[in-house]
Amino acid sequence: TNETSGGKVLRRETQGSIGHVTHPPRGEQQGQLLGTFDERAYLASKQLKAGEDPYREHAFNLQESDRLGSERAIRDTRHYRCASMTFDPDLPSTSIIITFHNEARSTLLRTIKSVLLRSPPHLIQEIILVDDFSSDPEDCQLLSQIPKVRCLRNDRREGLIRSRVRGASAASASILTFLDSHCEVNTDWLQPMIQRVKEDHTRVVSPIIDVISLDNFAYLAASADLRGGFDWSLHFKWEQIPIEQKMARNDPTQPIRTPVIAGGIFVMDKSWFNHLGQYDTHMDIWGGENFELSFRVWMCGGSLEILPCSRVGHVFRKRHPYDFPEGNALTYIKNTRRAAEVWMDEYKQYYYAARPSAQGKAFGSYLIMKSSHSVLCFYPSHLICSSFCSIADRLALRRKLNCNSFRWYLENVYPELR
Repeated sequence: TNETSGGKVLRRETQGSIGHVTHPPRGEQQGQLLGTFDERAYLASKQLKAGEDPYREHAFNLQESDRLGSERAIRDTRHYRCASMTFDPDLPSTSIIITFHNEARSTLLRTIKSVLLRSPPHLIQEIILVDDFSSDPEDCQLLSQIPKVRCLRNDRREGLIRSRVRGASAASASILTFLDSHCEVNTDWLQPMIQRVKEDHTRVVSPIIDVISLDNFAYLAASADLRGGFDWSLHFKWEQIPIEQKMARNDPTQPIRTPVIAGGIFVMDKSWFNHLGQYDTHMDIWGGENFELSFRVWMCGGSLEILPCSRVGHVFRKRHPYDFPEGNALTYIKNTRRAAEVWMDEYKQYYYAARPSAQGKAFGSYLIMKSSHSVLCFYPSHLICSSFCSIADRLALRRKLNCNSFRWYLENVYPELR
């Protein structure tokens, strides 16, 4: 049966998948894994109270997440050929960067433990948690008792983008792995991605993102025939691989070229991340950063891939559980408009046609007006010209990196965009 979740096509039983179930470790292994961390006390202090709506705070069924506990057996959803893949014995280690704001404790801990349980220990240099000013500092602080886990806490709300930059700057490994805080990694998820980045440091690689149900937390295999795409409004969507690309793939374990990545889970060389300008830190909270990064990687000499032999489950929600200071829609428009203005050249006209609300609209204390030649910002004299007005540094970065045009991107990477 096929289902959809998060815009993805799902298969409950993937044809040709390995299908083995990975089991949690025994008690002795648990002690080595967690060190002095008191898991029971950590989870017990934030249990759902009787009569509370289990969806209210996190936009998923907290009662079911808490019932599952911090780990569980999940099915290996890879194609059976993935089991015979070999990797270099000297793969570099990685820093795992997980940012969160008021994440459910059971979900966050399950993410961390899945990484520790299903990754070769020598490949995990550290797990850096960036707590984006959650209501309870102990959500993060207590987790730093787990070996290899570090906790960084923002002293004000910064959002995903600036939090990730902080985590990346603190990372000590040469490879960065960005992970959402409501995931479960699957068997041998990490080695294929590090292998590809080791072979070419300009590659940015993402796993196939399986779906964890927001209702019952069932782990469902996603189709292996999907890549990231978008329309002119810069709305991300999963789409089928073009037929020519599908015909050329004679091995189901081969990487899939993708025009954009979803952005929540990917692996990237740290020096390449820094060389390319990290993230656009004038973007706020969440949304649009995956387009900006994807355009920049492709247009400035790199490539994006999805690896079928790497699988990570992710809880896809139908709404954001946290507040956006300027509102969800306005923040997304502001962020995507920055990406369009910096990277889309003359094709940004199609973005504005698809999102007319992006022009001449008040945003907080200032007003953006766009003409055919320039962007004018009107704001009170006591405010610095922030946000959209500050794209000059990103335009300078693009010139410095000698990046290709958006026309080049359309012709060579995403000719299917119409």
